[in-house]
Order: sequence, then structure tokens, then C-alpha cells
Amino acid sequence: MARPGSATPLVLNLWKAGLSSVPAEVWRRDDWEVLILADNTLAEIPAALGRLRALHTLDLGHNALTALPDEIGELTGLTRFLYLHDNRLTALPDSLGRLDRLGYLNVGENPLGALPAALGRMARLVELRAQRAELTSLPDTLGRLGRLRELWLGGNALTALPASMAALRELRVLELRDNAFPGVPEALRTLPLLRRVDLRGNRIEVLPSWIARLPSLEKLDLRWNSMDDGAEAVSALRRRGCVVLT
Repeated sequence: MARPGSATPLVLNLWKAGLSSVPAEVWRRDDWEVLILADNTLAEIPAALGRLRALHTLDLGHNALTALPDEIGELTGLTRFLYLHDNRLTALPDSLGRLDRLGYLNVGENPLGALPAALGRMARLVELRAQRAELTSLPDTLGRLGRLRELWLGGNALTALPASMAALRELRVLELRDNAFPGVPEALRTLPLLRRVDLRGNRIEVLPSWIARLPSLEKLDLRWNSMDDGAEAVSALRRRGCVVLT
């Protein structure tokens, strides 16, 4: 913990502290900037969390949370990281959409089934991770995340991307491995900065010719699909220096 007047952020690190409930010391002050409660056995986060409005980083990963308080949306100072991965969350509150200054969100490894449309209001997200979250579809509002650079969606049951995602013009990394895509999603066609695409372990049979015209593509992973056609596009990509794994 930093002394008053210090430029060092006020950090409370309770990582792997054997906690089954949030200790009282968390609520004794409201000016924490970093709160780490990861790798415990927490099943609940009190509504008092909403008072910690100085937080820019919150790590609740690797716990046993089944729900989040709506008050999480009051943490409008969250600008850097919010880790919610590897819990037992079956839904995310719409109040998350109020965190419109947050840069990184990880909600993976939860039995969510769906992402709320409110995520589309998180306009400053740069990286979103929702791997192994039992997703079968995505909300159209994800196309509003105009600053998004990395999107990680592996290990779900997705068969398509919303057409609105063609507007993610800043996207560089797209991870879609171990889903059920029958083809390369058409939404990728208009993404000029896309560098790395991971489509391992899907159901892709044909590689479209337009993929060879993605101007920034550096790596395309197509392993563990059932491709019958696409050799021409693969050859074209390799000729220009793109790494293609088949």
C-alpha cells in the first residue's frame, strides 16, 4: 500500500488468500485503485463494491461467483482491466454497459450462454475475451465497439458472426477456434487491419477467394477443419508472406 501523497497506485492484493467472503478491510476505504481478489473461493460480491469508484483495475477471476451486483456499473473509474473469468456466472448485468471507459474485459470460462446487448455501450474496449463461455450467438451491438483490436471467442458453439461486426475497422486479432463455423464469416471481408485469424477446429469446407485480399493479414490458422477447396487463396496468401496453417 502506498503512503498518502505517493504517486504509487493504492493496491489491495488478496490473490490466493484463501477467502470465502470479501474481508472487511476492502470496505475501510474507497480510494483503492487496484483490487485483486483472484484465485479464492468467493461466491458473492457485496453491493458495496459500487463505492470503490477510484478503481481502474478489478480482478475477480478464478472464484465461484454465480452473479455480479448491478452496482458494478457504478465503477465508472474502471479504465484498464476487469477480470471476471473462470467463475460460475450464468449472466452478466446490463449495468456493465455503463463502464464506457474500460479498455479490457475478460468474461471467459463462465457458463454464460449469451452476452448482453449492453456490452455494445462499452465504447472504449480494446480487448474482449469471452472464450469457453457456452455462447451460441453474439449480440448485434458488438459492432459498435469501434476501438476493439482483439476479440477472443474460442471454445464456444458459434456458427456465425453478426453482420454488424463488419464495422470493427480497428480489429487486429480474431480468435474463433473450436466453434462450429461452416465457413469463414463474411464480416471479416471489410476489416482492413486484421492481422491474425484463428479458425482452428471448425467445420470449414471452402476458403473464399476474398480472404486473400485482406490487406493486413499476417497469419491464418485453418487446422482441424474439413477443407475441400481453398488452395488458390492459400497459395496467394503464402506468396505475399502470410503464414497459413492447414
